[in-house]
Amino acid sequence: MKIMSAEFIKSATEPSHYPEGVFPEVAFVGRSNVGKSSLINTLVRQKNLAKTSNTPGRTQLINFFLINHRYAFVDLPGYGFARVPEATRRKWGPMVETYLRERLSLRLVILILDIRRDPAAGDLDLLKWLNTYRIPVLQVLTKIDKLSKNQVQSRARLIGRALTEVADLKSVTDPDMPPILFSAKTGEGKDALWSVIEAL
Repeated sequence: MKIMSAEFIKSATEPSHYPEGVFPEVAFVGRSNVGKSSLINTLVRQKNLAKTSNTPGRTQLINFFLINHRYAFVDLPGYGFARVPEATRRKWGPMVETYLRERLSLRLVILILDIRRDPAAGDLDLLKWLNTYRIPVLQVLTKIDKLSKNQVQSRARLIGRALTEVADLKSVTDPDMPPILFSAKTGEGKDALWSVIEAL
């Protein structure tokens, strides 16, 4: 994918704040500090489009980005272990759920997991919730550069089994497609991810 333009549109907390849904949207979601913003930046070949931080919970709003004047990327707040006030965390659930359930221009949710970590209850609950509402979802395993190739393959199989055991995966783009392996450091997996986005 040749990136001609990638720009921040706006942040929102509720539907009245969303931009007009004139472009197909791809939403990125995952636990805090899973590499969500780094993944977005790698896809669009920019260092700071989506703000990255070593501090979990940096993304506290729904952030919309326009890519090539053809797609909108949507960066959703991370969940779990975020070092933010409890009152703020309580607002995230309804805010994200409303977007995912009601946004008509949403075409795909990319569920991001750190390949070094087993899926947590929050990951599995979200996957089941997305399937309940028949929202297309694709799993991406990040930070594969932190492990050896053998470790990557072993972890990918383990995580893939854990995910398929808890959810009816008929809502994914291809039920037989394993999670995409991704590294923001090397760019591995970027083309595979773009091919899925383009197909939609």
